[in-house]
Amino acid sequence: MDYSTDYTTHAEAIADLFASTFTSSEGAEEGALIGALARSLIAETPAEHLRIFTAWEDGALLGGIFFTRLTYAGDPRKVFLMAPVAVATERQGKGVGQRLIAHGLDALRQEGVDIAVTYGDPTFYGRVGFKPVSEADLPAPQPLNQPQGWIAQSLTEAPLTPLGGPARCAAAFDDPALW
Repeated sequence: MDYSTDYTTHAEAIADLFASTFTSSEGAEEGALIGALARSLIAETPAEHLRIFTAWEDGALLGGIFFTRLTYAGDPRKVFLMAPVAVATERQGKGVGQRLIAHGLDALRQEGVDIAVTYGDPTFYGRVGFKPVSEADLPAPQPLNQPQGWIAQSLTEAPLTPLGGPARCAAAFDDPALW
């Protein structure tokens, strides 16, 4: 498996992967929503606030992961939101997602990012180091429909300590329907 950060060349393939993966698992409406989110993140998020990692094998796109900057008005630490994450339906359950997430987190560590946060299944993401956090300690940019899915990890030697809010996210994520 090879990793790439070149999302401009493969923007449509990446968006299609997210749309088809979420359609398969969550239905057509969710697939359309997440496909549109991927397109919007690629087209509208400034490069300094966006990291996209993809996994490839023999020219086939296996998976993708987006990291977008979260800023906290009262805190200088560098924080990135990991979302969305997709693995081609036929490749799920084979460790592709976990390896891709580990690769992305390692790249963020190397660039000096302090904290990674995501909003998803604590059991799955717990396998790659994410732990539950409260909105009081790590404010979300929008009200959470499922607060138990708000999880984070420190990417440094420092323990995860509360962040001073309010939080601001990429424009594409500033939609209550996504939270």
